[in-house]
Amino acid sequence: MARRVVVGVTGATGSVYAVRLLSRLRATGSETHLVATSAAVLNVHHELGLDRRAFEALADAAYSPADVGAAIASGSFATHAMVVAPCSMKSLAAIAHGLSDNLLTRAADVTLKERRRLVLMVRETPFNLAHLRNMTSVTEMGGVIFPPLPAFYHRPKSIEEMVDDTVERVLALLGIDQAQPKSWSGL
Repeated sequence: MARRVVVGVTGATGSVYAVRLLSRLRATGSETHLVATSAAVLNVHHELGLDRRAFEALADAAYSPADVGAAIASGSFATHAMVVAPCSMKSLAAIAHGLSDNLLTRAADVTLKERRRLVLMVRETPFNLAHLRNMTSVTEMGGVIFPPLPAFYHRPKSIEEMVDDTVERVLALLGIDQAQPKSWSGL
């Protein structure tokens, strides 16, 4: 059976991470379940020129954030992991406080309660104290806070290379065997 991975997308900048992640997950044979907020769809269009239909076509299944009765809202729907890429501070706060006010935050809550891997690619700088406390709270619940900060030791030559390396690091965190992050080999 293919690994099921839920991909949440919020309106934070960095929709390129979601698109690349969906593409790489498909290439690994993973089954993807997408839930994107309305702000995410606007941002995907603004940053990448994709409309909702083209964006949702990158996943095996796509859900409206209002569809709280969707399969991914239940722990009985077995998934391997969930990634929120990018994750806004609003969604981080909702996840940190267990609000489950839409399908994205409910799926994240389910991921945590079922003790599955949750990775939040938080996008905001600088962080204020509320952001840091919310990140601490999610970490204490077992989530992984993964700001998409590029590595430079492998001397990337393009934004695409930086995005790809970050996505590969996320795939490695998920335990995807085909992940190919660039490793530090020492001086």
